[in-house]
Amino acid sequence: MGRTMRLDKLIAHMGYGTRSAAKKLIKSGAVLVNGALPSAADAHVDPERDEIRVFEEPVHYAEHVYYMMNKPPGVVSATVDRDFPTVVDLVPETYVRRGLFPVGRLDRDAVGLLLLTDDGALAHRLTSPRHAVEKEYEVRAQGVLTEADVERFAAGLLLEDGTPVRPARLEIVQAGPESIARVTITEGKYHQVKRMFLVIGKPVRHLKRVRIGPLLLDEGLSEGALRPLTEPEVRALKEAAR
Repeated sequence: MGRTMRLDKLIAHMGYGTRSAAKKLIKSGAVLVNGALPSAADAHVDPERDEIRVFEEPVHYAEHVYYMMNKPPGVVSATVDRDFPTVVDLVPETYVRRGLFPVGRLDRDAVGLLLLTDDGALAHRLTSPRHAVEKEYEVRAQGVLTEADVERFAAGLLLEDGTPVRPARLEIVQAGPESIARVTITEGKYHQVKRMFLVIGKPVRHLKRVRIGPLLLDEGLSEGALRPLTEPEVRALKEAAR
């Protein structure tokens, strides 16, 4: 037998409201355990073995959930915003019930890899500068990038307001009137990548995040779509953020 837990706690944890709301659902007959009405709201169930349904919808227990989104332009990395649509607005209701939130920032006009989870501890470790988890971006910038720019990034920059940023890796893919590059940072200050390129006089025209730690953007994922992370992907992220 696996680990058992109270039915009302499981239902609440899976996004069906507070513990009190879960108890009301159970008492109303909306919850079935192995095809039968449970004996009580505080009955113990085995999430791995028992079949649990709410309004005929199967409930698959997970302590935390992790999703990758290919963020489209025009939406903000937040759960609520007064002026613009958010990434959570793109998430199916089934996932929203879990209280998903985006991990870190990705500018409204930027695209690419965004993590959504309900695991606050992992989110903190992935975004904390202390853990130095790499974030890699594809950048299209106005102006000719040079080896001098690579060296300035590697030495660490002062942003326009005097804020220091850590050394970063700049790889020039194509130098020209509009250059293409990859940049890797280990922190996430407000608009950091764009502000770094402004310091060297080459404003960003397009920004796409392609990697967080060991996790690469699934290029088969269309903009605005999301998918659950695989178990190996979750393990790799947790290892990177230890």
